[in-house]
Amino acid sequence: MIDGRVAQGFEEVRREFARNFERRREVGAACAAYVNGVKVVDLWGGRRHFRKPDPWEEDTLVMVYSTSKGLAAMAVALAHSRGLIDYDATVASYWPEFAQNGKEEITVRQLVAHQAGLSGVDERLDAKVLADFDALAEALAKQKPAWEPGTRHGYHALSIGWYEGELIRRVDPEHRSLGRFFAEEIAEPLDLEFYFGLPEDVPSERVARIKDESPVQMLIHPTAMPPAMMLAFTRKRSLTYRAFVNPRTRGPSGFDRPEYRAVEIPSAGGIGQVRSVARVYSEFATGGTALGLRQETLEEVTAPARPPSKSERDLVLMVPTAYSLGWVRPTRRSPFGSSERAFGHPGAGGSFGFADPDLGVSFAYAPNRHGHHLANDPREKALRDALYRCLARGAGSGEGLPEQAGVVGD
Repeated sequence: MIDGRVAQGFEEVRREFARNFERRREVGAACAAYVNGVKVVDLWGGRRHFRKPDPWEEDTLVMVYSTSKGLAAMAVALAHSRGLIDYDATVASYWPEFAQNGKEEITVRQLVAHQAGLSGVDERLDAKVLADFDALAEALAKQKPAWEPGTRHGYHALSIGWYEGELIRRVDPEHRSLGRFFAEEIAEPLDLEFYFGLPEDVPSERVARIKDESPVQMLIHPTAMPPAMMLAFTRKRSLTYRAFVNPRTRGPSGFDRPEYRAVEIPSAGGIGQVRSVARVYSEFATGGTALGLRQETLEEVTAPARPPSKSERDLVLMVPTAYSLGWVRPTRRSPFGSSERAFGHPGAGGSFGFADPDLGVSFAYAPNRHGHHLANDPREKALRDALYRCLARGAGSGEGLPEQAGVVGD
């Protein structure tokens, strides 16, 4: 059931990957890691379809849900590095129509730190609207903030990616969508296979099918998600409900339907090879030379998060959180990496990708059987902890694994 390789000294990661299938109900998954730009872990295994025996192959793609946010943030960071976006400029300076309903002074930095109060979208969204960038931009521009921007933060679970996408369209000289910008400016130079909007020529059988977590497992582990957040889901007017249920897809696996795979959902719909997620985080962890990232941008990315003025308790997730420039940052409740300079993003169901610039490390994992943890899914955390134990024992200074060529679509 297990395939792939690990470099010498990282055998423990492979053992934990196998234990995920033996002890932690894994169906199909992949994991990859880099150290100082060298790939040291590249594993995949199990089944790519939870109802069929189809094996997870070396080139299997998988939807990574909110882990997508980290890669979308990279597109914004690259735009910043090229002088197209100033994080401290107002959003309206790039997108004049945005200056409606009290949003005139919202800065890009506040928007990508989930402080803008735009966690929900009032206008009903569906795949047809999402495919029409102009119609989507009009709906986003009309939205009224749910709180005074900059004073609180609340997870913009789906909306942040669409706001980032329109920003990219406005500042890019070619007016490309975020998906096209990422494909041409990040994926192609790095030989990645990762898409925002799955191209028609990618065979559907290459994409792992998502299995939602069962209600029984949710009941067995009632504290895996913040109780206050789960209670808020029962109130349709709550910020929590509104942040997650537009469009209405009847659970995370709804985004895995063909009509939603095809459109750009930068916050939750990224589809790609897991090793590509680790590879692009490795680029950000080791200086960004291949992308031409400026040192100023890397310093912004790794700088400490700037919390909102009133409280660090998330108005959507109902627990303290830390966000910066589109990424999640380590907290006492959810630590990762070796210092506060680490940045990354977890995704619904257990996926995670992050960079640890102090150690030059990147890591990515994604499954197709969804778990029920907000962060620190036991399968993912077992692999991450094993990786750092290997590093602590001195692994990572020898020869790494060969790279695979990537495939990039339009």
